[in-house]
Amino acid sequence: MNPMRRARPLLGTLVEIGVRQVRDGACAARAITAAFDVVGEVQARMSFHEEDSDVSRLNRARPGAIVAVSPMTVEVLRHARDVSRVSAGVFDVTVAPRIERLGFLPARGHWGVEPGASWRDIETLGDDRVRLRRSLRIDLGGIAKGYAVDAAIAALQARGVVAGHVNAGGDLRVVGDGPSPLHIRHPAVPTTLLPFTRGFGAVATSAGYYQSRRVDEARVCPLLDARSGRPVAVGRSITVFGTDCMTADALTKVVAADRRGSVTVLDHFGAEALVLESDGSGGACRLWASHPATLEGVA
Repeated sequence: MNPMRRARPLLGTLVEIGVRQVRDGACAARAITAAFDVVGEVQARMSFHEEDSDVSRLNRARPGAIVAVSPMTVEVLRHARDVSRVSAGVFDVTVAPRIERLGFLPARGHWGVEPGASWRDIETLGDDRVRLRRSLRIDLGGIAKGYAVDAAIAALQARGVVAGHVNAGGDLRVVGDGPSPLHIRHPAVPTTLLPFTRGFGAVATSAGYYQSRRVDEARVCPLLDARSGRPVAVGRSITVFGTDCMTADALTKVVAADRRGSVTVLDHFGAEALVLESDGSGGACRLWASHPATLEGVA
């Protein structure tokens, strides 16, 4: 078959889905449509912006109330809690109020946020119910995009796709023979691409080059250290390589906030990281890798 690619604006970015090979009798176009439908459902369920999403309904609920949600949302919350536990709270989906104050999310102050509330106060009850023990607000923007990519890949495979890919603004997962090489954007000059040729199954990149603003005389981006609430430095690009995009997506925030401490977290999840940091001149980059083998793929 001839390779087929389609793209749609979803998840706050452009999502591209491509198919290069299908089993006999399978239809690439129908598989791509099904994959986009899954991505659309993730957006509808987990968007901070949409009033009827699971996230918005949870954020409006009074502490202790049980809220019925999609099993998808429960799966993401459980995995987010696991990353929070392993990273000792560096990653925490309850940072929404801090991101609101920076101006990267619309204010959603339905109830006051209780001091000290955190990921530990998110309780999943079965596969379709959630309870927030204390007053808090969640934002799944740091993990849901990766989950959407994984779900779209599963939809492709369920419909006979043997080789293909899903790319959601830097969260990329491939099946079969993937596109090569991967290109990582220069953190200071995002139109400049750094080729990366090492094989991977899933990859996620977080950076501030398209999402930054000036706050109190400093340029900041929506990547935070959840422990302190402080945004991490702009001018840095964090790429994590792993087996699934949901984990890789979340781990980019851990690496961004705590580069040295992230190595044990990466090892726990079988992942590797590459950090590109501008030297300030807008030209060369400094490289940091969590594992020496990671640098072998940099062209």
